Parts: sequence; C-alpha cells; structure tokens
Amino acid sequence: MSDQPTSILPGGGGFGSPEPATTRPNRRPLTWNPGTDVGLLLLRLAVGGTFFAHGMQIVTGMWGGQGVAEFTRVLEGLGYQQPQVLAWVAGLTALVGGGLVVLGFLTPIAAAGLLALMINSVALRFGNGFFIASPAGANAVELDVVLGTAAAALALTGAGRIAIDKGRTWNLRPAPWGVLALVVGVTAAVLVLLLLRR
Repeated sequence: MSDQPTSILPGGGGFGSPEPATTRPNRRPLTWNPGTDVGLLLLRLAVGGTFFAHGMQIVTGMWGGQGVAEFTRVLEGLGYQQPQVLAWVAGLTALVGGGLVVLGFLTPIAAAGLLALMINSVALRFGNGFFIASPAGANAVELDVVLGTAAAALALTGAGRIAIDKGRTWNLRPAPWGVLALVVGVTAAVLVLLLLRR
C-alpha cells in the first residue's frame, strides 16, 4: 500500500476528516465611544432645541411666533376639528418633547411625539414642493422631513450617555423601545389625520 495521499482535498478528503483550523484576525470589539455620545448630544440639541423654540412660538407667541389663538385659526383653516385643543397639543408636544430630547429624558417617546408632529406637517404641505430654495419657499417640506427623520433616528439610537436616560433600559437597548415608540407616534399621527380632519 502506498503512503501517498489519495486525495487533493484538505484533510485527505475522507468523510469525517477534520478541516484545518482557520484563524481570524483579532478585532477590537465594538464598544460605545465618546464620539458617539457627543454626536448624539449635538443631534439632540439641534433637533430638540428647534422643536422647543417652535413650541415656545406656538404656546407663548415668543420669538415672532403665532401664539395659540393664531395657530388655532391656522388649524381650523386646514380643516382640523377641535382646532384649539390640537393647537395646545401641538404646541405642548413641541415644547415639552423638544425639552425632553435636549435633556435626554424619556427620549424614545419624546422623539416619537416630535415625529408625529412632522408627519402631520408633511402630509398637509406635501404638494407644495420639497426644497426650501424653490418657489414654494417656507411652505416646502424639506425642513420638516429632516427634523422628523432626525427625531426618528434619536428614538432608535437612544440619547447616549450624556443624558438623563443614561443607564435606563430604553437607552441601553434602544432599538426595541425605539420601534415601539415609533409605532405609537406614527399611529397617533395617522389617527389625527384620519379622525380629526374634515
């Protein structure tokens, strides 16, 4: 009998022959890093701060805002039922939700509330055009889409470690909590559009 191998396959080619062990290069494990925390803080400040300012404009009329009475007339003109209640709900959602996002507190549900506002805003003005630098100008939906998408992103990523939510379950495992919050936010937005608009 010959001592030469009978197969060119690794391990001799026989059934049950062990394959040679392969080694993978050592990789650094994925970990949370300070850059991510600072990036999420900046995103929260930009998104939450913008909503907070708009909420102040609606609720108090500050910074050249409409105030509740004028915003109520706008909603009534857009065909909403219970426009005064909705004006207060929208104003307080922007004000409180924006503040909570800035602080990083109850971030998934606060961000989902902000997304719900933007869904209604985009749905009402979708036919006006997308880009602000177009004939539609301020009636375009570009900013609303960006703010709504950023709010959805924060719901899914969590607030980071530079936040009041640090250590809370929904911040340690943000994806399932974020998805749940987004489902609630989108459902609320759709219900407002379907049930409270003529």
